[in-house]
Amino acid sequence: MRLPNFLKRKSSREVAKDRLKILLISDRVNCSPEVMEMIKQDIARVISHYMMIDTDNMEIQISKSGTKGRGNKNPSLYANVPILDLHKIT
Repeated sequence: MRLPNFLKRKSSREVAKDRLKILLISDRVNCSPEVMEMIKQDIARVISHYMMIDTDNMEIQISKSGTKGRGNKNPSLYANVPILDLHKIT
């Protein structure tokens, strides 16, 4: 019998890869990895009030896109949050 993906522990390779992604993204937008992790935790906490999510496989990304004024790019936050169950957790 196989365990569901959300019950499996990430390998050290996967954890290191995730940390490197966060570091690279935060460097692009002058946001520390600690702040990126706090943002991720806050988003997960809020969404978890409404549905069950897979926080281990959740990804956030901040990139500079769009325009503001004379061609300057605004940072944008993108979140990929795997949903395990749409029913509210009580």
